[in-house]
Amino acid sequence: MAQGSMMPGIQSGRLSAEELAENFVDLHAPFAPHEAAVAADRCYFCYDAPCVTACPTAIDIPLFIRQIQTDQPESAAKTIFDQNILGGMCARVCPTETLCEQACVREAAEGKPVEIGRLQRFATDTLMAQDVHPFTRAAPSGKRIAVVGAGPAGLACAHRLAMHGHDVVVLESRPAPGGLNEYGIAAYKAVDGFAKAEVDWLLKIGGITIQTGKSLGADMTLDSLKSEYDAVFLSIGLGGVNALRADGEDKSGVSDAVAFIAELRQASDLTQLSVGRNVVVIGGGMTAVDVAVQSKLLGAENVTIAYRRGREAMSASRYEQDLAASKGVKLMFHVQPVAVHGNGAAVEVELEYTTSQDGKLTGTGETVRVAADQVFKAIGQTLQGAPDGLTLDGGKIKVGATGRTDLHGVWAGGDCASGGDDLTVTAVAEGRDAAEDIHAFLSTSKGTE
Repeated sequence: MAQGSMMPGIQSGRLSAEELAENFVDLHAPFAPHEAAVAADRCYFCYDAPCVTACPTAIDIPLFIRQIQTDQPESAAKTIFDQNILGGMCARVCPTETLCEQACVREAAEGKPVEIGRLQRFATDTLMAQDVHPFTRAAPSGKRIAVVGAGPAGLACAHRLAMHGHDVVVLESRPAPGGLNEYGIAAYKAVDGFAKAEVDWLLKIGGITIQTGKSLGADMTLDSLKSEYDAVFLSIGLGGVNALRADGEDKSGVSDAVAFIAELRQASDLTQLSVGRNVVVIGGGMTAVDVAVQSKLLGAENVTIAYRRGREAMSASRYEQDLAASKGVKLMFHVQPVAVHGNGAAVEVELEYTTSQDGKLTGTGETVRVAADQVFKAIGQTLQGAPDGLTLDGGKIKVGATGRTDLHGVWAGGDCASGGDDLTVTAVAEGRDAAEDIHAFLSTSKGTE
């Protein structure tokens, strides 16, 4: 829900349309062909390359870079899409600085890795711009699979199942498919409607139907899906928001960071989006950085990220932290919220300094107040509305290595499932691997039990 300008300090139109357009340009400009060739020449094409091991989807990185080097970007894209059908978005949003590029031999030797992410984007963008799809469907299998959730895991699962000739119905609760790629990624990381364009391109495989406005629980049950379909894949994400557990968090001006990012991503006119004058973000992950930076780009004067532990413990990478700082965001460490002050609406956040004793975080009793007319909660999400009968592990759906749940014929992957990092690329890998297991399951007598 939009934050109205009647709240002190929170208002729209802080910057002109021209200023906003300049602020929300592509974070990294795409490579021109000659730039991609130069970047590809830096690769050592390592045998048993560590960058491949560091990639959750195990893309053959030296091969696709060699293909770019030899002026075959379409072949490079096919190499990428073989493992990661959402390789275009992952090239934009993956924390490559802590994955493939951190493992790059050039990084170890020179402190400057091969720019794998930008090379991946060059290749995938080149092929996608040709408006062709590099995969074809197998002969129809006669099997139907329900995929609940059209985020990265669900889309990757659906595409791989369609390749095997199965018919897939994707049931999505939101108005548009894409999941966090559509609703939860910073606008400057995926410009020009790329998330939607990628989904449209993916669907060209055929055999996939997406139904929006369909929620598990409200519109269908797991039992009904199991009876109607040959298999079910759950990729329902994490819909709940963790509470601050601080006095006054119910005041006006305190809201969920993910919801604000979604509102920004869906806004047709950023001049109409309201933002505070003094913004405080509670959290230390990628979402915290995304909402903080975007608040600054929308015209907030003072933006602070308040994190309860030290810099090294932040789940946002050092690159993301430096990005925030470069945009004028202040980072405060070893502080936790104890109260939001104000007469009905937020005016200040009271933060208590913290210390770690024997690995346990405790408050010191010393506090500081920071002006805040808008406070964003970016302290993680929780699974909401898990169907009965599923075993949970650490608050998520318990799954095996290939995404199988304890229920016959039901798989799960992405943020809702146990075991993996909450990253787009990890979700893609889980959806892909679950699809292969579902295909194997449906190809045996077990699929008809």
